[in-house]
Amino acid sequence: MAGIDHAPPPFFKRGPAPLALLTLYIALSLAIFVVDLRFRSLDLLRQSVSLVVDPVQRVAQTPGSLVDYAAQYLQGLRSLQKENDELRHAKLNTAPDLQRLQQLEAENDRLRKLLAVKEREKAKGQVAQILYTARDPFSRKVIIDKGQQAGITAGQPAIDEAGVVGQVTRVYPFSAEVTLITDKDQAVPVQIVRNGQRSVIFGLGNGQMELRYMPANADVEVGDTLVTSGLDGVYLAGFPVAKVVNIERDSAYSFARIFCVPIAGVENFGEMMILDPRQPQPPAPATTSGRGDSGDKGELRVKRKRGGKAN
Repeated sequence: MAGIDHAPPPFFKRGPAPLALLTLYIALSLAIFVVDLRFRSLDLLRQSVSLVVDPVQRVAQTPGSLVDYAAQYLQGLRSLQKENDELRHAKLNTAPDLQRLQQLEAENDRLRKLLAVKEREKAKGQVAQILYTARDPFSRKVIIDKGQQAGITAGQPAIDEAGVVGQVTRVYPFSAEVTLITDKDQAVPVQIVRNGQRSVIFGLGNGQMELRYMPANADVEVGDTLVTSGLDGVYLAGFPVAKVVNIERDSAYSFARIFCVPIAGVENFGEMMILDPRQPQPPAPATTSGRGDSGDKGELRVKRKRGGKAN
């Protein structure tokens, strides 16, 4: 019985209490955290660990990445097929209009030649990518990836597939600054498509625009489309600019307040086309002075008198 009461020797040597170990580890962790935060002494160790762990993580993520890539590929393939079908149907639907448009353009060119009217300038340019927006929160400007090395100059207009976006205002060696038409300092001469009335539209700086200097009784309606008039020598005529959304008429004021929204994706998308500069306009014909006219008339009068005496 004495052998039964005798306790066997412990298999492991008993250490500190679990609570004491937990407190020690927490204190050690806090100390390492403070030292690393203050002196950045563990950056080398962290980089070494990441250098060893990164290949393992990449190998572990490979099956999931392959599955995601396959799913994206199949989804993109279906999307491209659907988009291809839609474009094919749209091409068939617009084919009659395009054919008539080509015939009308050819007829217009023939009529212009018959009437000795100058042909319209062709719109040519180059596509640019928007890098980022300007840092000034009160302006509407973007920076594009084309600059002097691409032949960009200040004053060139910028458009997208819907209409006018803005104008190049500053050029750098490898980039350029484009001021959007919604900027408060930007103005564009426009023309109302419905009645041909001309005016100037200004940006308000908040994404909207205002058609100014229009009389209170002007023939302007909500929904009217405004296009460039081409009178400023910068924009070609006929590009869509904005659409009228609100009109405030007050008999106490001479002009109406006409608010518009841009038609182009001014705040959307990431590409635009920078059009080539317009051809220089021919100088105005020189007018003859009044003295020259009077001299010619006097000379003609003298010749008539001499002719009468000779007779």
